[in-house]
Amino acid sequence: MRGRCSTLTIGFARRFATYKRADLMFRDADRLQRLLVNPWRPVQIVFAGKAHPADEPGKQILQRVYAFTREARFEGRIAFIEDYEMHVAHRLVQGVDLWLNVPRAPLEASGTSGMKAGLNGVPQLSTLDGWWSEGYDGSNGWAIQPGQDDAADAEQLYRLLENEVVPLFYDRDAHGVPHGWVEKMKHAMHIAGARFTAQRMVRQYLTEYYVPAIRGQMPDDPPTA
Repeated sequence: MRGRCSTLTIGFARRFATYKRADLMFRDADRLQRLLVNPWRPVQIVFAGKAHPADEPGKQILQRVYAFTREARFEGRIAFIEDYEMHVAHRLVQGVDLWLNVPRAPLEASGTSGMKAGLNGVPQLSTLDGWWSEGYDGSNGWAIQPGQDDAADAEQLYRLLENEVVPLFYDRDAHGVPHGWVEKMKHAMHIAGARFTAQRMVRQYLTEYYVPAIRGQMPDDPPTA
C-alpha cells in the first residue's frame, strides 16, 4: 500500500466554506466513535484547511471540527493539521487512503483536490457534485446521492463507510494485500489521468477547436474560455 499506515486514513482538506460541510461527519458523533475506535478495523481522519478571514460561519465550522479532535472518546483518531498550504496538500493527497468531499449540491464548482488525489491513486467518497458528477464511474470510489437535507447525506456517508469502504479496505489476503482496494486505487488513477488533466484539456482544445478554426472549420459549439 505504498508504505501507508495499516489503519484506514481518510483525508479532508480544503477551504472551510459552509457548503463544503466539513462537520457533516460529526452529525452522529456516537456512530462516528464506533466507526473510528473499532479495535479490529480502526479508522482515522486527517483534516486540514482554512476559512476566509471574513467568513464567520466558516470559521465556526473549523472551530467545531477542531474541538472534536480534542475529545477523548475518539482516542486521538481525528487530527487537524494547522497552517494548511500547498505543500501540506501535496503530502495529504499522497498519504491518505480515501479522499472525502461532501459539498452540499449543487454548490461545488469543481473539486480539484479530488482530482489530485485520484492522480495519486486515492479513491474518493463524495457527493455527486462538481467534478465527481462527471468523474465517478462506480469503480474509482463511492458516491453520495444528494438528498433532501444534511441528515440524509450524513446517513449515506455513514452507511457507505460502515458497509462498503471499511470492509473493502480490511479485506486482505494471506499476505495482507487488499486486492479490492488496490483495484479502486488503479481505477481512481486511470480516470483522473485520462480525463482530468491539463494535458487532456489542451489536447482537446487543439484538436477540436484551434486546428479546425485555423482551417476555417469552426465547430458548432466553440469553447467559452
